[in-house]
Amino acid sequence: MSIVAELELIKLKLRQAQPVEAMVDEETLTVELSDGRTVSVPLVWFPRLLYGTPHERSHIKYFADTLYWPLLDEHIGVETLLLGPSLIPESERSMAQWKAAINQQRTIPQSEVVEPA
Repeated sequence: MSIVAELELIKLKLRQAQPVEAMVDEETLTVELSDGRTVSVPLVWFPRLLYGTPHERSHIKYFADTLYWPLLDEHIGVETLLLGPSLIPESERSMAQWKAAINQQRTIPQSEVVEPA
């Protein structure tokens, strides 16, 4: 099989591996995929999830190839779960700005919080 054909097969397999269910605990993100696999990865791969509260982590939206945590503004693709995180982490400055925004959001009374669509 040629390299091009192998790459196309990999792309096809990734499209078939859609997230069905996800669970986050204090150390691990576990995702069940539509192709029958269950993938568990360390939470340290995803600092935003690691920093999140159980409540924030419990609000998950499922898309064809991505999981989204609207309260944490975190998107994680199936490809990342299977291949590992980027070798270039989020910058310290970006992470600090994100933490400041999340901490400010946490101080707003829950009755005034509007969850992103």
